[in-house]
Amino acid sequence: MNMKDLRLRVGKRAEEIAVELGVAVSTVRNWDQLKTAPRMTPVGLQKLMQVYNCTFDELVQAELESENV
Repeated sequence: MNMKDLRLRVGKRAEEIAVELGVAVSTVRNWDQLKTAPRMTPVGLQKLMQVYNCTFDELVQAELESENV
Protein backbone atom coordinates (compact mmCIF):
# COMPACT_ATOMS: atom_id res chain seq x y z
CA MET A 1 0.00 0.00 0.00
CA ASN A 2 1.37 3.41 -0.93
CA MET A 3 0.27 7.00 -0.25
CA LYS A 4 -2.05 7.04 -3.26
CA ASP A 5 -3.72 3.84 -2.06
CA LEU A 6 -4.24 5.43 1.37
CA ARG A 7 -5.69 8.58 -0.23
CA LEU A 8 -8.07 6.64 -2.46
CA ARG A 9 -9.17 4.48 0.46
CA VAL A 10 -10.45 7.60 2.27
CA GLY A 11 -12.02 8.87 -0.96
CA LYS A 12 -10.21 12.19 -1.11
CA ARG A 13 -8.75 14.08 -4.05
CA ALA A 14 -5.14 15.26 -3.96
CA GLU A 15 -6.42 18.83 -3.62
CA GLU A 16 -8.40 17.95 -0.49
CA ILE A 17 -5.43 16.24 1.14
CA ALA A 18 -3.21 19.22 0.29
CA VAL A 19 -5.60 21.68 1.94
CA GLU A 20 -6.00 19.52 5.05
CA LEU A 21 -2.24 19.11 5.45
CA GLY A 22 -1.29 22.63 4.41
CA VAL A 23 0.97 21.48 1.57
CA ALA A 24 1.02 22.09 -2.16
CA VAL A 25 -1.09 19.86 -4.40
CA SER A 26 2.12 19.00 -6.27
CA THR A 27 3.53 17.62 -3.01
CA VAL A 28 0.60 15.22 -2.62
CA ARG A 29 0.88 14.22 -6.28
CA ASN A 30 4.60 13.52 -5.80
CA TRP A 31 3.68 11.23 -2.90
CA ASP A 32 1.07 9.53 -5.09
CA GLN A 33 3.59 8.99 -7.89
CA LEU A 34 6.21 7.66 -5.45
CA LYS A 35 8.61 10.51 -6.30
CA THR A 36 8.90 11.66 -2.70
CA ALA A 37 7.63 10.62 0.72
CA PRO A 38 6.09 12.77 3.44
CA ARG A 39 8.31 13.98 6.26
CA MET A 40 7.87 11.71 9.23
CA THR A 41 8.08 14.14 12.16
CA PRO A 42 5.99 13.37 15.26
CA VAL A 43 3.51 16.16 14.48
CA GLY A 44 3.52 15.28 10.79
CA LEU A 45 2.83 11.63 11.53
CA GLN A 46 -0.12 12.48 13.71
CA LYS A 47 -1.57 14.78 11.06
CA LEU A 48 -1.01 12.26 8.27
CA MET A 49 -2.67 9.47 10.25
CA GLN A 50 -5.67 11.71 10.90
CA VAL A 51 -6.09 12.92 7.31
CA TYR A 52 -5.47 9.51 5.74
CA ASN A 53 -7.38 7.70 8.51
CA CYS A 54 -4.63 5.12 8.82
CA THR A 55 -2.33 3.54 11.35
CA PHE A 56 1.33 4.26 12.00
CA ASP A 57 2.24 0.91 10.44
CA GLU A 58 0.34 1.74 7.24
CA LEU A 59 2.17 5.06 6.94
CA VAL A 60 5.56 3.43 7.46
CA GLN A 61 4.72 0.81 4.84
CA ALA A 62 3.69 3.54 2.38
CA GLU A 63 6.97 5.39 2.97
CA LEU A 64 9.02 2.22 2.57
CA GLU A 65 7.28 1.56 -0.72
CA SER A 66 8.17 5.02 -2.02
CA GLU A 67 11.81 4.55 -0.98
CA ASN A 68 12.04 1.24 -2.86
CA VAL A 69 11.07 2.78 -6.20
